[in-house]
Amino acid sequence: MKSFKENVTGDAKACSAQMLAVSDAMDILSGKWKITIISALRFGKRRFKELQREIEGITAKMLSKELRDLEMNELVSRTVYDTIPVTVEYELTAYGKTLDKVIQELALWGSNHRKRIIRKK
Repeated sequence: MKSFKENVTGDAKACSAQMLAVSDAMDILSGKWKITIISALRFGKRRFKELQREIEGITAKMLSKELRDLEMNELVSRTVYDTIPVTVEYELTAYGKTLDKVIQELALWGSNHRKRIIRKK
């Protein structure tokens, strides 16, 4: 089976398959915060409040919703510790870590884009 990259020559069937795959990925990763949360968790386990402090502008309600969505899609795991008060930690699952290259490339592109736009001003 050819990879998506090998099929970039104009094959309509390959184009449709790639668009479907991108659409599926965007359904899971869409929104303002999911990729940012995944990016933060690439650096290790985080408690809820740590994530909220690191991700500037996210509300507790939105962080909670996005973490639930990421957990439902098996990208993030939630561990509850029997402490007083209860401690909850979030981390990327092995499956979530498969996004590492995507996040790295996105960060590189974003950094280059920022430099390009700033140069124009």
